[in-house]
Amino acid sequence: MDLLGILISYLFIGCIIVASKWFERFSKEASRKFIHIVLCNWFIVAMFVFESVWYAMFVPATFVIINFLSAKYNLIPSMERDEDEGYGTVYYALSLAILVGLTFGYVNQPWIGAIGILIMGYGDGLAAIVGKAMPYKPYQVFGSRKTVSGSLVMWVCSFLISWVFFSIYTSTLGLIEALVVASVATVLEAISPKGLDNLFVPIGCSTLVYMLFI
Repeated sequence: MDLLGILISYLFIGCIIVASKWFERFSKEASRKFIHIVLCNWFIVAMFVFESVWYAMFVPATFVIINFLSAKYNLIPSMERDEDEGYGTVYYALSLAILVGLTFGYVNQPWIGAIGILIMGYGDGLAAIVGKAMPYKPYQVFGSRKTVSGSLVMWVCSFLISWVFFSIYTSTLGLIEALVVASVATVLEAISPKGLDNLFVPIGCSTLVYMLFI
């Protein structure tokens, strides 16, 4: 089952990268955001196709290396930015590997990791799209350019994701906790420079959910 899970994972990721080429007709940033948003769903796939945490961790761990080489040598142009935004794609894969290890293994509550990863994928990804399309009240934090419109989208996505997972997986967390997670996620996204939001947002949110849950 675990070897099949690895095969399914690579096929899933490969299809996303190939599909991103279609978005390049609009812009390179469009292809990047497509990958950023859709790829986070791998965590949900992993919850159902892996039995061993080590096999599950293997997939994002390999992409830590692949993404580092791509960021350095532009191996996968559809997911790299022209400007220097740090190693955001590397942090993305690293956060996947860390949260798989912690929530599939140590905590044994994969849904806690899924919340953080989906907030990073959908919240951060859609916030960037809306922030550029409707740049209402731009602001800067630690050199990173943000907008109030983008931060609002981040908050709404984070709240909805948290609330849905709380409703499905636990009876001890609800609306108030979802509001707290959304607010923390929005702050973390706003203050994280150079692609570090791909690390701070998912790990920070999942850690907060774990603390609330226990």
